Amino acid sequence: MGITVAAFDAAGVTLQAELGPNLNHRDTAFGGSVAALAILAGWTHVHLRLRAAGIETHTVIQDSSVRYDAPIFDVFSACCGDISDDAWARFTRTLSKRGKARIRVRATLESQGERVGHFEGAYVAMAARRS
Repeated sequence: MGITVAAFDAAGVTLQAELGPNLNHRDTAFGGSVAALAILAGWTHVHLRLRAAGIETHTVIQDSSVRYDAPIFDVFSACCGDISDDAWARFTRTLSKRGKARIRVRATLESQGERVGHFEGAYVAMAARRS
């Protein structure tokens, strides 16, 4: 897919993909590749925040949706980083209490400086078992 990390910090993650490996029959980005990039951006954001907090988990995508607003003719990215402090606190508190928690994450899809879609997904984190 030609994915690279364009940016990441405590506030968010931006992943980028080249068009070439992700072309469809219309010479635009394949929707499945766009969705996969968005899912990975959301997972990466949740994973890195948990790791920064010293919380070891197994995190998986539970459900997701993507809205495509425009065709993608060039390099595209998924920017994820809008988890509110309240939502994050609820998520980590539930994870600590029950060993499992779910959080909803959104990402903006962009290409050539324009918004081309958006993503929303639910991720489930399960406390890692120690052996």
